[in-house]
Amino acid sequence: MLVPALLPPPPLPFAAPPQADPSPLAVLHEEGPPPEPHTSEWPMMFSLMGGGLLCAASGLVLLIVATATDFWMQYRYSGNLSHQGLWRFCVGSKCHPHTITLAFWDATRAFMLLSILSSFAGIILGLTTYSSSARSSRARSAGITLLIAGLFALLGVSVYTGVTVNFYGKRYAEWRFSWSYILGWIAVILTISAGMSAPPDPCQDPLLHISPLF
Repeated sequence: MLVPALLPPPPLPFAAPPQADPSPLAVLHEEGPPPEPHTSEWPMMFSLMGGGLLCAASGLVLLIVATATDFWMQYRYSGNLSHQGLWRFCVGSKCHPHTITLAFWDATRAFMLLSILSSFAGIILGLTTYSSSARSSRARSAGITLLIAGLFALLGVSVYTGVTVNFYGKRYAEWRFSWSYILGWIAVILTISAGMSAPPDPCQDPLLHISPLF
């Protein structure tokens, strides 16, 4: 009796490896939830925000005072101590509006007024970061607006400086810049500092997993 030869079993069909689930839920399950804000860094951010708003508010007050007052320059006219601002000139105790319209006065006035308006808008944007969900964009907008305000003020006092030194410095023997002019420069520093105090964006800095304020 012949015994049939044992044949090997047929090969199993090739099984493809299981496909990964490309759904967002699967990706979220694999990567995990986004990092939570570090509560220990909130006091630092609030301090930075408060410092920026304080600088911006102080700069705005100084911009208004410098633009409105009449002590940008002091000089002697006919033996009397005189002083002038962007809107009036005073001889002794009597003040009169500028009767001659010069281009540099108009330019300085325009830049200072634009700086005041931009600074006010930047402060409002900074305050809205407290209650807005889009804190990052509001903070960046506030910082950019304050930087623009500082640039306007810088242009205004620079134009006034150049024309005063080249024109009034040759016309009057005794003259000097006064406190309104100095307040204008201090306002420039405060406003630009406020614009640069915006916190970094955590999307660009992986070490800061917090929502930026102002």
